[in-house]
Amino acid sequence: MMSDRWEPAAFKTRVDEVLHRFVAQEADQFAAIDPLLGPVAEQLEAAVADGKRLRAAFCYWGWRAVGQPDSDALVRAAASMELVHAAAVVHDDLIDDSPLRHGRPTAHVALRSAVRRRPRADAAARSLAMLVGDLLMALAGQLFATSGLPAAYLARARPLWSVMARELIAGECLEILRTGAGPDTAASLKVIRYKTAKYTVEQPLLIGGALAGAGARLREGYCAYGLPLGEAFQLRDDLLGLFGNPERTGKANADDVRGHRPTALLAETWRLARDDDREGLRALLGRRDPDAEDLDAVREVMRRLGAPDRIEDMISARVEEALDALHELDIPAHAAAALSALARSAAVRLS
Repeated sequence: MMSDRWEPAAFKTRVDEVLHRFVAQEADQFAAIDPLLGPVAEQLEAAVADGKRLRAAFCYWGWRAVGQPDSDALVRAAASMELVHAAAVVHDDLIDDSPLRHGRPTAHVALRSAVRRRPRADAAARSLAMLVGDLLMALAGQLFATSGLPAAYLARARPLWSVMARELIAGECLEILRTGAGPDTAASLKVIRYKTAKYTVEQPLLIGGALAGAGARLREGYCAYGLPLGEAFQLRDDLLGLFGNPERTGKANADDVRGHRPTALLAETWRLARDDDREGLRALLGRRDPDAEDLDAVREVMRRLGAPDRIEDMISARVEEALDALHELDIPAHAAAALSALARSAAVRLS
């Protein structure tokens, strides 16, 4: 059990214990069907091995801010948010053809060893990874439904799962449809909003609040806090994607440049660029295997134009907007303190 004082490390330990035990049991049952399924089962466990557990934390404090006490059943329900994230990550890495996550091979890369002697091995590994992501999403719903919370509480939150899935998939589709199109900051922010911001902060808060019986005014406050903070989280992620240290982020720096992804960082760079800068960027973006020199060239253009500073300003403005909304909420002091700390840890991070 937790005290009213927010202790992120202790909370992460609780969520990790729930996730690791639950997924290990499911992976064992899955692998028991046939020995061939062993490598796939391993990827289920790998998908939940790491993480800051921010989504679970926002769900937890969405519950506590209503005035509800600490609850092991609620922690289990909150942990299901991390399985939604794990599913989204496996699918996202597959779509983006990302080679690394948390410093380890992504699911579709790791699974190549299971099919290396088969025809079209890469395609087979990608198909297996897609199914890993699908199963993780199904397991998220199972963990939520079997959390131990009263059925009436679960019924209040269940409709929000459909909204969360719809918006998450819409955001992923928008990113695919926008990739390679003309850079546009407003369009990039819309991708961020639906692909990441909502399921990272806003929806976990709303689900926790719905479980606890939050009223309409508090739910509105959660949205006013959660949406700008979720956008700040992903804007920070975009900066780290190109300017971060891969040893700390656990991801390859080249992903966004190679994929010519519709990030706000690229859109702002393009907006600020002159014709000669744009000509140089066109030659670099979308290269199949950009090397260190290519990446340095992109970073140099961005820094010279002030694009990273512009993204930092956007992050700061959104965090301030979120905190202003938080200060308007009539919630217990310990919940306000925790949500304030979470806002800073979500938007100001090194990895």
